[in-house]
Amino acid sequence: MIGSAGSGERAYHHGNLREALVEAGLQLARTGGPGAVVLRAASREAGVSHNAVYRHFAGQEDLLAAVAQRCMRELSKLMIARMDAVTARGRVARATARLDAIGRAYIDFARTEPGWFRTAFSSSRAHPPVTPAADPVKPDGGTEDPLANPYDILVAGLDDLVEVGVMTPENRVGAEYVSWSKVHGISTLLLDGPLHDLPEPEVEFAIDSVLNTH
Repeated sequence: MIGSAGSGERAYHHGNLREALVEAGLQLARTGGPGAVVLRAASREAGVSHNAVYRHFAGQEDLLAAVAQRCMRELSKLMIARMDAVTARGRVARATARLDAIGRAYIDFARTEPGWFRTAFSSSRAHPPVTPAADPVKPDGGTEDPLANPYDILVAGLDDLVEVGVMTPENRVGAEYVSWSKVHGISTLLLDGPLHDLPEPEVEFAIDSVLNTH
């Protein structure tokens, strides 16, 4: 348990203080967003002295980057879980349903975990360089890396559409940028923008409209 001072000190002596601090930051981010992820609060949650934090993090930005990366992994885990839950039969139906599941998972994460979503994109240092050739998700639905980032997951989903003939190679070029911009845009508008107070039926209509626009 992160909250008790005793467990925090024991975690440190076993070499797990950094992980304890990141876990503490993750919980702070969940309820308070990136602004809540501060060194003093994390050290208090982990049950260690404030000075002990600096053995693992040079400063505030280092801790925030580590927590943002964990938030991004939580988003990735949800996306992968939703893909793996697709039961559609047939290669075309399955590929299409999996891409839809990726987009809906992204939007659902923003709406159900707003603190984590905001934190995930609060530090550019949390994100690995975009690598168009990365392919962490197997076309048949299995996953090679449970911590693949959302970009890689989306790339694999779009490549799957080309593989089954739903999308032409010509239309595939740059599609990841368009697709990610769409789901991130609607997520942000629903979370912090002018669409925040839409009634739920209209929210669902908006999401469907975005995901079904090619």
